[in-house]
Amino acid sequence: MPPPSAPPHATTIAYLGPPGTFTEQALLTVPDLSALEQLPLPTIPDVLLATDDGRVDIGFVAIENAIEGSVNVTLDMLAFETELFIQREVVMPVSLHLLAHEGVRLDDVTTVVSFPHASAQCRRFLAEHLPGVATRAANSTAEAARVLAEGADAHTAVIATSRAAELYDLRTVAAEIEDHPENATRFVAVARDHIPPPTGHDKTSLLVFQRADAPGSLLSILQEFAARSINLTKLESRPTKRGLGDYCFLIDLEGHLDDKVVADALRSLKHKQAGVKLLGSYPAAGDAGEQRRAESDVALAGAEAWLAELRQRIGR
Repeated sequence: MPPPSAPPHATTIAYLGPPGTFTEQALLTVPDLSALEQLPLPTIPDVLLATDDGRVDIGFVAIENAIEGSVNVTLDMLAFETELFIQREVVMPVSLHLLAHEGVRLDDVTTVVSFPHASAQCRRFLAEHLPGVATRAANSTAEAARVLAEGADAHTAVIATSRAAELYDLRTVAAEIEDHPENATRFVAVARDHIPPPTGHDKTSLLVFQRADAPGSLLSILQEFAARSINLTKLESRPTKRGLGDYCFLIDLEGHLDDKVVADALRSLKHKQAGVKLLGSYPAAGDAGEQRRAESDVALAGAEAWLAELRQRIGR
């Protein structure tokens, strides 16, 4: 089975910019995606809308953080505002630094600026070392660094990447200030129309709307997967935007739309529930990806040989 690759004929990719964001850093770890013409855009909605309306072939955005959870704007745009399919996921460890102009010390800082998810990942550091300091939001960590670099503010620091420090000539006031060293962010590449073929190590993401808000409605959804021994890796409720208390469910599961057991589960869900939206069926991230795909090839070949041998015994 083939390794992950960019959708056919893709030439352009948009990401949350400016250069120096974690999103760009993650993108640069993927050779076939980083080889495309890159377009940094100021917000996540800008990236996804540019992909949805065809201005670029692929969008690349953060979707989940190990500490702060889902990036809600990404989920909501994929669920309700666009018709895009996830092409693959990329997981990258996150290391955050407090950056400022040359000569600025920790005691000089009165304001910290960053992307809200990044600031939230450093709550403990801010509380212990900068209590009472004002925090302001920026569209991205790199945008905060770029704006600071353009001025001469000696009392503002930003939370950003080491790459942003290099790009915008800022100095590290404090390194690796994230609250949890195991911090990581999951990014996804998205595109129109195209669903990647199965690789043997895949994940499927979907949104399920309840036919009725009644006792046991979530259980009836989960039973479709339990009955088929499909492992769920994520289950999250999301407001449908239709009224207070009206929720749908975001589900990540192991397997591909092309797998018969997954297809059977989705068919049953579509039949029994009010609505099912496929967000993607795509190669899963992880160091064991190549090994899992190779094992799947061997297992599939063995299963096909077993089935073929049995079919030869069918009376004609």
